[in-house]
Amino acid sequence: MNAETLREGIIDFFENIEKYYGSKTEITQGLFSELDNHNAHLTAWNLSEFELVRSAYRNSGDKFMLEGKGSYFEISAERIIDFKKTGRNKFEFIEQYSEIVFRITKIRFHYKY
Repeated sequence: MNAETLREGIIDFFENIEKYYGSKTEITQGLFSELDNHNAHLTAWNLSEFELVRSAYRNSGDKFMLEGKGSYFEISAERIIDFKKTGRNKFEFIEQYSEIVFRITKIRFHYKY
């Protein structure tokens, strides 16, 4: 994916995220070390669920933020190397933190429309 298409997709996602406010939100994140091999058995996974109440862009640190009651999650804007819509109300981000450390974040909104 070229940089402009990636950028446009991310901006579109966050410009339209308000429609998901009030929706149950599942965030599954995993750490892995081989970009071409997201083997679930070799990835350390975390899952959180909350009702999305707010989102924002935090200029200090270039972070995208999702927030719910008792939950706060950030994605590093400058580290995103891939973004895609993987299904209806499902999205996936990949961030690169070093030459061999990546984080995949899968977001699923339980949206009623």
